[in-house]
Amino acid sequence: MNEENHSKAILFVTKNIVLKHMVDKLLSGSYRVGAYTEVNSAIEFAYNEIPSLIIYQVTDDGAAPPVVNALKNDPIFASVPVVLVIGHDLAISDWGAFYADGYVRLDRVESELQALVNLVVQRAERASNVNPLTKLPGNIAIMKEIENRLASGQLFATAWLDIDHFKPFNDTYGFARGDEVLKMLGRLILNTVRQRQKTNSFVGHIGGDDFVYLTDVPFVEAVATDIMSFFDSIVPTFYDPDDKARGYIEVLDRRGSRDAFPFMTISIGITRNDIRPFAHYGEIASVAAEMKKFAKQTVGSCYKVDQRTNLISQQPSPEDDDAS
Repeated sequence: MNEENHSKAILFVTKNIVLKHMVDKLLSGSYRVGAYTEVNSAIEFAYNEIPSLIIYQVTDDGAAPPVVNALKNDPIFASVPVVLVIGHDLAISDWGAFYADGYVRLDRVESELQALVNLVVQRAERASNVNPLTKLPGNIAIMKEIENRLASGQLFATAWLDIDHFKPFNDTYGFARGDEVLKMLGRLILNTVRQRQKTNSFVGHIGGDDFVYLTDVPFVEAVATDIMSFFDSIVPTFYDPDDKARGYIEVLDRRGSRDAFPFMTISIGITRNDIRPFAHYGEIASVAAEMKKFAKQTVGSCYKVDQRTNLISQQPSPEDDDAS
């Protein structure tokens, strides 16, 4: 039994009692299966325990399953994949009416369903680990990558970066233009990292304007320098001509006063586990965030590397000789 899969629930809805027992027998060794013939019971199961997958047997008239469509129209279940079981000779005239990620013919359920279920569940999990805006690996994938590297004893550097003055830009120009900046930065980081280290590097998008990249230690500072240089040269193109000529934007505060904000820049905090060991992801994230905060004390794009050999976190200051 796969213990990881067995923690995942699957909702199966069918009027066919024989099929209900067959699917339950096929999948219950790997998944927790909630198999129902009644729609209301199926919906109750779904709301009590959000499933990893919904399987539905399409009726002989080929009509779209109302229970599935009702659930998929609820944002809670929007990302839950759906597999359909359809008659061996049933022709579906309008696939657009179905929220389907795959289907299996009734006469092939016993031989094909389990493999299809595994494929669809794994694909959905990969998709959920991707930031929808930049298509870069998200939080869960970032944590797993760092934990795997630590567990395997790899020596590597972690860089956590974000954009300075991004909120005023977003407030002034709107989310659409802000999203374009984030997509640009995601592509910029990915391309820069790949140019310096084509293999065994990693780029992820934590969320908002926070990004992470992992490289071998010798490359991390060169990558940071390149990212800052490229970003500083590109970012003025996102400002309106008047603001670009002025060199800053003005934003009204709650009191109606105008505050001036310079163009966006990049701050990067870097950790290295060749200098001191880290036990888990949380330690690396904490120190990288601390160094990023230190970098923000400098005007303009900047990176700071933690050089301390002890494991005691301390607030860095500009006079701290151990941080550079």
